[in-house]
Amino acid sequence: MNDHVFGGEAHSGRPARALWTAIARGLLCRCPNCGKGKLFASYLTVVKQCDNCGEAMYHHRADDLPAYLVVVLVGHVVLGGYMGLEAATADLSLGQQLAMWIPLTIVLAAGLLRPVKGAVVGLQWALYMHGFGGEIDQIETHPEA
Repeated sequence: MNDHVFGGEAHSGRPARALWTAIARGLLCRCPNCGKGKLFASYLTVVKQCDNCGEAMYHHRADDLPAYLVVVLVGHVVLGGYMGLEAATADLSLGQQLAMWIPLTIVLAAGLLRPVKGAVVGLQWALYMHGFGGEIDQIETHPEA
């Protein structure tokens, strides 16, 4: 049996954090550490720290990953649904299709964005990324020429 362990925790001496638990708590918009405190102060603004356990959240950086993931998920659902409905019936006009799929796309995207961002924050917390490991990320600056 191979005893080699790969990953940051094995080589850093930090305790491993439960990855899937943190992601699930983030999907539920809860603190990835305790699962009880709320993760968001507003629609997409993460709280500065958990009101239950005090875990700092102000330094997280999800950037555009949640939006990209939502586009992929919603795109597959809507495109698959459109193509399936088009193959099953040819009775709907283009206007009827647009009247159905555009609102569904907007509702799905708006509804998924917050939980997906929570899951990304949970992933970052579990893997000690972007400040969750106790160190501050270095932002590279480029001098202007």
